[in-house]
Amino acid sequence: MHVEFHGAAGEVTGSMHLVHAAGKRVLLDCGLIQGSREAEARNTEPFPFDPSMLDALVLSHAHIDHIGRVPLLVKRGFRGPIYTHHASAELMGVMLMDTASLSASDAERANRDRRRGEPEVQPLFTAEDVQATLRQVQPLPYDQRTAVVAGVEVALRDAGHILGSAIVELWAEGRKLVFSGDLGPKGTPILRDPTVVKQADLLLMESTYGDRNHRDRPETIRELGDIFERAWHDRGNVLIPAFAVGRTQELLYWFARHWDAWKLQRWRIFLDSPMAAKVVAIYGRHHGLFDDEARDVWKQAPNPFRLPNLHVAENAQQSMAINQIESGAIIIAGSGMANGGRIQHHLKNNLGRRNAHVVFVGYQAQGTLGRRLVDGAQWVRIHGRDYRVNAQRHTVGGLSAHTDQRGLMDWYAHFQPSPPLVLVHGEDKAREALAGEIGERHGVEVTLARPGMQVDV
Repeated sequence: MHVEFHGAAGEVTGSMHLVHAAGKRVLLDCGLIQGSREAEARNTEPFPFDPSMLDALVLSHAHIDHIGRVPLLVKRGFRGPIYTHHASAELMGVMLMDTASLSASDAERANRDRRRGEPEVQPLFTAEDVQATLRQVQPLPYDQRTAVVAGVEVALRDAGHILGSAIVELWAEGRKLVFSGDLGPKGTPILRDPTVVKQADLLLMESTYGDRNHRDRPETIRELGDIFERAWHDRGNVLIPAFAVGRTQELLYWFARHWDAWKLQRWRIFLDSPMAAKVVAIYGRHHGLFDDEARDVWKQAPNPFRLPNLHVAENAQQSMAINQIESGAIIIAGSGMANGGRIQHHLKNNLGRRNAHVVFVGYQAQGTLGRRLVDGAQWVRIHGRDYRVNAQRHTVGGLSAHTDQRGLMDWYAHFQPSPPLVLVHGEDKAREALAGEIGERHGVEVTLARPGMQVDV
């Protein structure tokens, strides 16, 4: 058995790893590359393998950097089964339909501006491609060992990252491969802690925050409350770019927990994301995957998903109406890296205001608008126009859905004996730091995956 690395190998997005075992080809994840315009252009390139020759696809979870190219894979010939957790299967439909819609809008905008003689820009995939993809999905529960093709078995374990996120254990040829997917931190709200796995012949592990530790959660919560108090005093709006799956639901959870302490009843809270609203409904149907504390919060008032002053913008007109508000609004909108979606319209209307506050609560990849703002850019370009940045910016790292260096090292330490390790899903600075720490502590071989690299199991 061996693994080829074709995505998230030196970067955070585009997760895609090909396993050759028992004469079969099983792909782990097929994610969208996100970041700069040049990086995202790579999504249209041919796959480094023939999609029609794949026997099965296993998806760790429903974030778009792990599933975003699956319809393209199907469009180009993949006809095998797609395995993922039941909750991820539900989320996939919402996430991929939204991506198809955004791709169509981007193509339409590009075609309006194209010069005579230039080829027409096509969407990456369509709603019809998504529907074809969903027909191939075969949902699995956690903790059930299943033969996905002859000679290859997998089991999904709770990764504690988002609803339905999974660690993938794969057995073939008498060997065991473990793929961490994305691991959540211990004690994260709503979700259970990542499952401890104790044996592997080879481990593929994410390393998003391999070079840093998050701020303690109580301190993070105090910081968030202080931002709201300061913004109210400044008489401005608060903008929060947030991923529709995971971060939005966690924010609403904290809003409910600290409703009185943060005086949230005085704000107008807007969830400007039809997709996030659909995801909220899916979370509501999967209480069984919540931790004990979250189940208790759901029984209390206010319910996180039904806050009395929460307004969900279902259509473009409702979204545009928010931009008439100059103060007293908390606006949660996608995309989480501010690289597209409705948050860009709110940024255009608020970045120039000194009393506005922009709060980043998730990872911002290289080349994204969010990363430029976090890095202190004084001017940014949105929809072809430059905007001065006067708004106050805050990075609240303790709300990350990814565990930090300490969490990654603790999770790895449960393996006995310590397996060979390949680090994926991380920029080199983070991977190098984590490789050094684990190599020194455990005396194991740590490999940094590169595109096209092959590693034997």
